Amino acid sequence: MRKGVLFAIAVAAVAAAAGCGTLSYYGQAVTGHLEVMRKAEPITERIADPATPPELRARLERVLVIRDFASRELALPDNGSYRAYADIGRPYVVWNVFAAPEFSIAPKEQCFPIVGCVAYRGYYRQADAEASGAALRKEGFDVFVYGVPAYSTLGWFDDPVLNTFIRYPDADLARLVFHELAHQVVYIKGDTTFNESFAVAVEEEGVRRWLARYGTPAERDAYTTMRQRRAEFIGLVLRYRERAEALYREPLPPDAKRAAKAKLFAEMESDYRALKASWGGYAGYDRFFAGGIGNAHLASVATYEELVPAFRTLLAQVDGDLPKFYAEVRALAKLDKAERDAKLAELMKAVRPLAGARVNREIVLAHRYGCAGVAGSRSGRSHTSTTTCSAAIASSAAA
Repeated sequence: MRKGVLFAIAVAAVAAAAGCGTLSYYGQAVTGHLEVMRKAEPITERIADPATPPELRARLERVLVIRDFASRELALPDNGSYRAYADIGRPYVVWNVFAAPEFSIAPKEQCFPIVGCVAYRGYYRQADAEASGAALRKEGFDVFVYGVPAYSTLGWFDDPVLNTFIRYPDADLARLVFHELAHQVVYIKGDTTFNESFAVAVEEEGVRRWLARYGTPAERDAYTTMRQRRAEFIGLVLRYRERAEALYREPLPPDAKRAAKAKLFAEMESDYRALKASWGGYAGYDRFFAGGIGNAHLASVATYEELVPAFRTLLAQVDGDLPKFYAEVRALAKLDKAERDAKLAELMKAVRPLAGARVNREIVLAHRYGCAGVAGSRSGRSHTSTTTCSAAIASSAAA
């Protein structure tokens, strides 16, 4: 905790030097995160507490199995992360704000200490996020605001398990834990594609091993179905991302381009309804389309996973030995970006990237469980049914 407090002080110092608006933003980030940490209790104590509801106790016991598996079988950091539980009394821990210009899908970037530049801002209060979005709309930006249940502080704090995701299905709870712990193994400031692709490769391998050890046939089938739907949703979004990019390059007058844009997004919504029907009505991605879509939605789709096939290849080259794999990835991380990208490009030549592998996992997970009725807090507080997602928000400063 001491290291986390020093981090918060450092962030506040940077904010103070940057001006009043930035100070206010960082202030809510530091205060919000410290409030989350204040509510965290050791999972072992919550399990032993007679007042803990049986359902929550069972989920917490499962988390400890997953957490031990992560370090024992996947060689992920054996520290205090995901060994405490916090009920924050709301369905999301932060709300992210994406923005993009009227005729571009390039996101409005935000830059922070420690993590570098990212494509969004995060707020611990929904009202603050909505106010930020409203201000950006007045400036002419397309805006997308959505809640996320989890983030990583890269080891600056011992990240707790939250009520916002404790009731994920086992495989998805495991993948979240594996993914966020992977960020503590290797993280390069400002290289989101590298960071997210590496963490996704770790989570994929981790879930494969987890299901082989603990999964039932029904759980394996459910996970396969989820991945197939995810790939189809990703394919849909990427097709329209490419169409939007092509449209905005055309030398059309603004009114004509505006009309073509509206038609394009109407077609995207229609195609999604057809895809949803093919899934038997599964509504896990409805939140992405709620309230209408625009460039900010497409801006939230980035090349965050396009290097996953390269990391899969690297893992195969060391015969699945994860400690050796991590050592190879650390060696890549030490290279300058040009040399690192060249080596990854060589690895990519050996594989054919999965269709739609480029979608930012934040958005995919943000809408996956829209119809699943995943429960929020039931630990003696109000029961909130929520859609769920996972965003690897790289630090409390970038939250």
